[in-house]
Amino acid sequence: MAHPTPIHAPLTVAAVQAAPAFLDLEAGIDQSIALIAQAAQGGARLIAFPETWLPGYPFWTWIGTPAWAIMRGFVSRYAAQSLCYDSAAADRLRAAAREHKMYVVMGLSERDGATLYIGQWIIGPDGIDIARRRKLKPTHVERTVFGEGDGSDLAVHDLAIGRLGALCCWEHLQPLSKYAMYAQNEQIHVAAWPSFSIYDPFAHALGAEVNNAASRIYAVEGGCFVIAPCAVVSPQMIALLCDTDDKHQLLHAGGGHAVIYGPDGAPLCAPLAPDQEGLLFAELDFDAISVAKSVADPAGHYARPDVTRLLLNPRRARPVEYFSLPIERPGDDSAHIETTAINPAGIA
Repeated sequence: MAHPTPIHAPLTVAAVQAAPAFLDLEAGIDQSIALIAQAAQGGARLIAFPETWLPGYPFWTWIGTPAWAIMRGFVSRYAAQSLCYDSAAADRLRAAAREHKMYVVMGLSERDGATLYIGQWIIGPDGIDIARRRKLKPTHVERTVFGEGDGSDLAVHDLAIGRLGALCCWEHLQPLSKYAMYAQNEQIHVAAWPSFSIYDPFAHALGAEVNNAASRIYAVEGGCFVIAPCAVVSPQMIALLCDTDDKHQLLHAGGGHAVIYGPDGAPLCAPLAPDQEGLLFAELDFDAISVAKSVADPAGHYARPDVTRLLLNPRRARPVEYFSLPIERPGDDSAHIETTAINPAGIA
């Protein structure tokens, strides 16, 4: 089991509650850079962004048919505006993290080839990538847009600011995935959410009360700090997405409910109004983790591995694995063997 890095000084962090530059990647990068600068001015060393902040959450999956989404151009436009890690747009974010010496946990629609993934990208204060995780299982209709992650995405990273991990949205309702994170002695957790404005008020499970409770119980169960950024649905997004009365009944403006919790589940900052945009700041005192885990450490002294245990496969799952075959030279009775790599794509 990994041991947490000793932390002595309190850490200031920031959570984003704002409306994205919907379906406009370059404008979203501009907005993100401005928020990173604002967080740095507020003394933060880490900033966390909502789920699929770039280029916004595909709410059309919840309010219309797949055919309607295609005909309206949402499908092709979303793919075109999703982020590739090897792009100039991504380099702009790396440069902003480096300029402001900021840890950035970015929520994004990641484009890899022709497939999209719900991603969380952790960039270090030197502008170097720390991790690029994918949501393990997109939720319900999200599966019409996004591919799946794998066990390598359930990872906690040992950094100078502490042991940092991240999950998206209803991954916080998956007990085994949460336990895999707890077992890695997570100290700071980013719980990214898209907005709590869909199907309100008749789908209570999708609302702020239930899902902020999921973030809160994660803090208590894991004995860690939880930074839970949450996006806002803007009136402009409503105008673009809701072209009929029934769609207006399914999606509403607002829905921002960003929070930051301590290891005892206490909120560490005052909330913003659901339609208000801005940053939430909190100072994390790591002594609170020691106090919380002295009472209940779910993968430590409070565990019963003789009764229940978790099996975790942390390997990256690839559609194609390249390997070498032995080849016999013609006419060589000595069965001399040489190997050749089958790797037409040149992948290392």
